[in-house]
Amino acid sequence: MKRIVVLLMAVFLGGMAFEANAQSKADAVCGYFYAKDPFTKEGSQVKIYKAKDGTYEGIVCWVENPAKKNYLNYKFLKGFKYNSKDDEWQGGTIHHPGNGNTYKSYMKFDKDGKLKVRGYVGFSLLGATVTWTRESKQRVQK
Repeated sequence: MKRIVVLLMAVFLGGMAFEANAQSKADAVCGYFYAKDPFTKEGSQVKIYKAKDGTYEGIVCWVENPAKKNYLNYKFLKGFKYNSKDDEWQGGTIHHPGNGNTYKSYMKFDKDGKLKVRGYVGFSLLGATVTWTRESKQRVQK
């Protein structure tokens, strides 16, 4: 009887550790990233965070071009969910305020730790991928 209780405890605690590790991997996308607009080539900083509903969202928190300060705090990434099997954030959308288009999107870290963000219309083959670099802190907007 004692062995069964110990075995059940081990399975329960192991399951909790696995769940905590999966959650930790899911939250790895949270933070600040330097990004270049694929159309204008202007730089910005993006903050990705976990929303109240458990999905991941992103806002613009710094812009290279002072004329675009009106985009600060603009939420342009929405609805991303972590898929542990594919080790990527899927099912989200990315909105480009400059052209007004919204694209289906997914995000994945490459082997160098850079975030690859793919936006597409219809099929993922019909799209573009941009690379974002993690930054340790929020930039100060001037």
